[in-house]
Amino acid sequence: MLATARQRFLDDYAKIRHAEGRGSADTAYYLELPFRDITGRLQDQWTIRGASYAYLESRVLPPIEKRTGRPLRIADLGAGNCWMSYRLSRRGHHLTAVDILTDPLDGLQAGSHYQPYTPFPRISAEFDCLPFAHASLDLAIYNASIHYSTDYARTLAEARRCLRPGGAFFIVDSPVYQKREHGETMKRERHQQFQKQYGFASDTLPSIEYFDRQTLRDLSRKLEISWRIYKPWYGWAWAMRPWKARWYGKRPPSRFWILEGRFAA
Repeated sequence: MLATARQRFLDDYAKIRHAEGRGSADTAYYLELPFRDITGRLQDQWTIRGASYAYLESRVLPPIEKRTGRPLRIADLGAGNCWMSYRLSRRGHHLTAVDILTDPLDGLQAGSHYQPYTPFPRISAEFDCLPFAHASLDLAIYNASIHYSTDYARTLAEARRCLRPGGAFFIVDSPVYQKREHGETMKRERHQQFQKQYGFASDTLPSIEYFDRQTLRDLSRKLEISWRIYKPWYGWAWAMRPWKARWYGKRPPSRFWILEGRFAA
């Protein structure tokens, strides 16, 4: 990533996140995530993230933990304020939090709130150049983050380098659409919203911003990935979104599935 474009992206991203009301000076705020936003500013978003994590923790991880029989080495990719690294460390695993944002409210520096409880390393790095040795990870978890990639194939090839044989990666809380055209419509709407609200479109980097069924098939073929899709339940209001969109003549909304990927041996 070019240094100037990278810095502009970070500046724009931090500006948006701060304007949205993310972060706090109170350690209690971070300890409650992802299940509760004690500021009350973004509880709707954290409710979704909490449901995703609860599903991951209760339904997805236990079979892997049982099969492995030891603490897992996990990379929390796009860790943000490091809440997932904290939660998974409490389960006894070895976590490394990775992000390019080091902001004290919403980036890696915010992870200092967790260090007195369960310390873990925090490293500033990009997805396409991860700070891990070859075949050193059991799991890589893209934590509401891989949609910022500019090239999924390149990003996931780097994950493949870092994963041990039999390892897996998970994509959590990234938007998934049935059709590419719906994702592209979302991108245009999002950039227009940012331009109107913040004075810039937040498109410094050509992030992909979503997945669609064809993209998953293309990645499967190109990188020999076997996909498994998990569908957490987010409540009736969330489940009715596609029907409401159809009724009002809007584009279909995204799905927040959990995608598990495994590379061929």
